[in-house]
Amino acid sequence: MTTFASGKHALSISDRSGMAFPYLEMVREWNGAWVHFSEYEPKQPQLQPKPTSADPQALQRARPARTEFSTQDFLALNPFTTASNTTLTVAFLRSQLEVNDVVRFATVQEPVGGVSVDRLQMQTTLNGNITDSATTITLTDGTIFPTSGYIMIEKVLTSSDTSDPLKVGKYQNEVIQYTGRSTHNLTGCTRATSSPYRGYTPPATTAGAHDSGAKVYGAFTVASLIETSYVNDAGTTVKEYNSFTTTLPSAASGTATGGGFNCVISPLNIESL
Repeated sequence: MTTFASGKHALSISDRSGMAFPYLEMVREWNGAWVHFSEYEPKQPQLQPKPTSADPQALQRARPARTEFSTQDFLALNPFTTASNTTLTVAFLRSQLEVNDVVRFATVQEPVGGVSVDRLQMQTTLNGNITDSATTITLTDGTIFPTSGYIMIEKVLTSSDTSDPLKVGKYQNEVIQYTGRSTHNLTGCTRATSSPYRGYTPPATTAGAHDSGAKVYGAFTVASLIETSYVNDAGTTVKEYNSFTTTLPSAASGTATGGGFNCVISPLNIESL
């Protein structure tokens, strides 16, 4: 088998300087040149930079903290339970409500325990015009409202309310807090307020004049949350609040569960959210 000579007595010509050097002292550079070791030059790092990618712009599945606008939610079938007192229990799965939140019911289908649909939905009208600074408000039927709390007066802007044609036909409801009720009169009214829902209070509404016959909606205040718990597949006890209690303006006539299908719960003023 053919082999090469060791070259211990040979000389080699450098590709860089053209000088003769001992063969065994020669090395090959990164570019293929055959040079003496004293002439060797390593490869310049800038000739082969490390690849880099663009700077990251954002998280792939970011969930920034923010406050979601509250909306209407459907309640379960027959969500209302009465006792022979003023306590009303409402089933609301994973409600995220807090004590002292203010809620409004709508599309109630049937009375429960002697409590009429109007009393559950707490809806009436203004009995007389009011100015934007009135502190006493007269209702057509104030007996279905609590002795203190919040109301919302529905208002749709007309051309007499605003000079901006883009605002005509839009809602400008007003939330009002009151501290007393004498039959049909709400007293101690604080105009242009807002009521909390799920621990968040939206910006205050705008005070305005309202005409007699305008729709007025009342609201219930969450008195307590009812805790339920279960053990999940991992063996951890999970606590949930799937119902709450509130107080009726007057006692129910008996114990019953009802309300019907597709009853709705919402903030007092959903148009402002």
